[in-house]
Amino acid sequence: MIEFRFVVGDLARTSFAYSPLQEAVYSLRCWRDPARYPHQRPWLRRLAPAFRRLDTELLVALVAPHLWLPDFLTPRPSRPRPAFAEQLAEIRDVPPETVEPDFTTAYDTVAERLPPVLCAGLADPAAFRHRIADELEAYWHTCLAPDWWPRVQSVLEADLTYRGKVLADAGVGGLFTSLDRRLSWDGDVLTLVQRDSLHTWPEADIPIEGRGLVLVPTLFCHGAHTMLDPELPPLLAYPARGRATISETPPPATGEALIRLLGAPRARILRLLSEPASTTELAHRLAVTPGAISQHLSILYDAGLLARARSGRSVRYVRSELGERLCG
Repeated sequence: MIEFRFVVGDLARTSFAYSPLQEAVYSLRCWRDPARYPHQRPWLRRLAPAFRRLDTELLVALVAPHLWLPDFLTPRPSRPRPAFAEQLAEIRDVPPETVEPDFTTAYDTVAERLPPVLCAGLADPAAFRHRIADELEAYWHTCLAPDWWPRVQSVLEADLTYRGKVLADAGVGGLFTSLDRRLSWDGDVLTLVQRDSLHTWPEADIPIEGRGLVLVPTLFCHGAHTMLDPELPPLLAYPARGRATISETPPPATGEALIRLLGAPRARILRLLSEPASTTELAHRLAVTPGAISQHLSILYDAGLLARARSGRSVRYVRSELGERLCG
């Protein structure tokens, strides 16, 4: 059982964020144990040739057999939508003396029993952290950034939009319990109860103490979890809503009447926008140019079929009430 203890003001400092570095590192779990992530299999097949050109021995070894990871590989996001490069710089700056303990804790063993590639690297932990960062950077740019990350980002953005609605409708208690059925809230303590027979979590009593709790959606966990080191700034990762849609291909523009009314491209876009998405994300999903998507979005918005809102530097679209009725 893990308990997060709140005092006056802590709840106001609770926030949401998502982390491109965390998703990149967590995605290595798919290569370690693909059977546990069936929705990622189409991507694994597509990315396998590029992945094999990298240092796969090291990348896979970053994940322990029971899928735990060293905490220093997933630093707490410092803002809601950090850039991959700024988070990667944190790995390069991690104190060298923390590298080996983080690996031995994740593997739940002593250093001498770690895989050979890790034992060799830990002989010089200062250099090893840079080698790990270099390999993660290569993995990001070779495999993830072009197509995979825009699709993942759209799922994470949609999750944050949904959680905001839950908070408005059901309050803090409803929000916390919506993240994972194992979470309970009594007004002062957020409790996460273990119901996973595969892992044995260390029990922890984590005071927030003004540091703020960051809630982070991810596509790569089956239940909420926190960092292995309870002394680190409080973070709770939880399963992102809609993560199964990562394997979807663009839906057909079904509905003959809708196609006759809007045309196949706009009908397809309208059906995709049951969850918020940006122009760039839609372009990636439909394999067309952002300019073409932008023209269709403008027409659909002017017709009252879409609503839009700014999110950081991008504008996200979603079906309006009229658009929902039209899609039936």
